[in-house]
Amino acid sequence: MSSLTGATAVIQLQIAGLYDQPQQLQGFAADDIFETEAIQNVETLMGTDGYMSAGFVYVPKTMNISLQADSPSNAIFDNWYSIQESQADVYFGNAVVVLRALGQKWNLTRGVLQSYTPIPATKKLIQPRKYGILWNLMSPAPV
Repeated sequence: MSSLTGATAVIQLQIAGLYDQPQQLQGFAADDIFETEAIQNVETLMGTDGYMSAGFVYVPKTMNISLQADSPSNAIFDNWYSIQESQADVYFGNAVVVLRALGQKWNLTRGVLQSYTPIPATKKLIQPRKYGILWNLMSPAPV
């Protein structure tokens, strides 16, 4: 049986027009590699008579990635943010996340860099930088 360590996590990120070949992210934060937020893809309306109606809606999927301040992969996010700012445009990314401990991978498509930490918090040690990506799709598949 495999350990549930996050140390075996692999993220390959490709950004069309910037990094056309997938880049493997390195230097994840010690206690916070990445997280995804719960998806709320149902909207409801409650009628005045107490009858509830519901419908499925497509929603973006949020992923937050944390990299050590000295991670070489911070440059990928710096470049992604800089090109978007200089072009006043959005550059879409795709990624593959592999969690070997689970024998599982996810294909992430049409992601946009929604949040960006330009300078890390500085305390006794310089703190990790965090990045938020909104993905169109997150599709699971066995490894």
